[in-house]
Amino acid sequence: MDKGLHFTVCVLTTVLLLRESSQAGEEKDPEVLAAPKPDSRGAGEGLPTLTVTTILEDPYVMVRGAELEGYCMDLLAALAAMLRFQYRVRAVGDGQYGAVAAGGNWTGMIGEILRREADIAVAPLTVTSAREEVVSFTTPFLQTGIGILLRKDTASQDMSSFHFLAPFSKETWTALLFAYLLTCFCLFLVARLSPCEWNEPKNEENHFTFLNSLWFGAGALALQGATPRPQALSVRVIAVVWWLFTLALLAAYIANFTALLSSGSEQLPIQTFEDLVKQRNLEFGTLEGSSTFYYFKNSKNPIHQMIYEYMEKRREHVLVKTYQEAVQRVMDSNYAFIGESISQDLAAARHCNLIRAPEVIGARGFGIATAQASPWTKPLSIAVLKLRESGDLDYLRNKWWESSCLRQSRDRWGPLEPPALGGLFLTLGIGLALGILAALAELSSSSRRAAAHAKKSCCSVFTEEICTRLRIKGDARQSQEMSGKANA
Repeated sequence: MDKGLHFTVCVLTTVLLLRESSQAGEEKDPEVLAAPKPDSRGAGEGLPTLTVTTILEDPYVMVRGAELEGYCMDLLAALAAMLRFQYRVRAVGDGQYGAVAAGGNWTGMIGEILRREADIAVAPLTVTSAREEVVSFTTPFLQTGIGILLRKDTASQDMSSFHFLAPFSKETWTALLFAYLLTCFCLFLVARLSPCEWNEPKNEENHFTFLNSLWFGAGALALQGATPRPQALSVRVIAVVWWLFTLALLAAYIANFTALLSSGSEQLPIQTFEDLVKQRNLEFGTLEGSSTFYYFKNSKNPIHQMIYEYMEKRREHVLVKTYQEAVQRVMDSNYAFIGESISQDLAAARHCNLIRAPEVIGARGFGIATAQASPWTKPLSIAVLKLRESGDLDYLRNKWWESSCLRQSRDRWGPLEPPALGGLFLTLGIGLALGILAALAELSSSSRRAAAHAKKSCCSVFTEEICTRLRIKGDARQSQEMSGKANA
């Protein structure tokens, strides 16, 4: 009896030790990054458990302490809550997205799904025709394309000789020239019409000639005083309005010019993939075995073929293993990275010395990969569509792509168009109109006093004053004077 009891105790002890050993081994498994998520409503018993393969890439999947976080982890949690399943996340063993190897086998996350090592792949995995032939994809949860990531100082070029004209558009410069000439003409006209500025037209010289008016307007543009100095109220109204106009205009010019200098986006000599091929200062490449590499390989575009041939000949030097390596290489050397534009936008938001070239090609999407004929493909697609319709995908996009630096791009600080300064030009026009009306009022008041003293019609005196000040002698007036002399 004692021997039987002793044997039973030994067996139980051995079973307990083996169980603890297996649990410890499971906790130390480096590939298991997240344990199955229990249902928030209970212990999660009876729910299916999916093995999820992913790849560590900021901001999709990141390790923070003992847990994972990122865009894909939030997406996976939302999908699990909608479809009622548990999951465990494993990092892909070879660190690859998925491509056909030399022996015809698939690598990366696609290979793990084909070998039934994982049920689904939730990662920035591009939907391509080659991958769609061996696995199934859900509706894309992110839209992207292929862009060029550059470092600002390596992509910049010398400014042109006329870079100082960049703050304003051609239309704005034309409107400014017209406003200057119109204002100077109004100064010249009002100074001749106003009796307070030019009291004796026959015996006194008018200082506001047209050339002097041009000089006066140019002095205001340079924030410098210029002679002659206005005396009449009407001329001062136009001068004050022009001064205010030039102050606001110079403030807008200086602010926009400073922003253009700090952004440097319009100085990029590499705007397109053709520009990238033509230059010789930068090396360029992409992720090895990525869909971007095979996009250029299969493209019939001559420019794309030149890019592929360059990368294929120098693949040991220009192809990178990971996205983090690509970003670091762009920051540290004369290297341009060709990859997913949405990931490049994140790099430019996190590193203020990086910028993405404007051209984006090969519109594509990131989807969740499943095995062919998997019962999870359609439910996952429907769930992704529901998340998009509810705005949850936009929320996740804004959450994980939030910029950490204030970049002033050309989209924000472009050349000012005339509508942006419409109020300023309107104010100038109103001021010119007020100045002309004030000059006419001054001349009318002086004409009334002269008409009362000479006992003539106010209109005739007013007309004579205008003709005298503008040096206008009509044929009718000359004929009246000749007939008057003949009668005398």
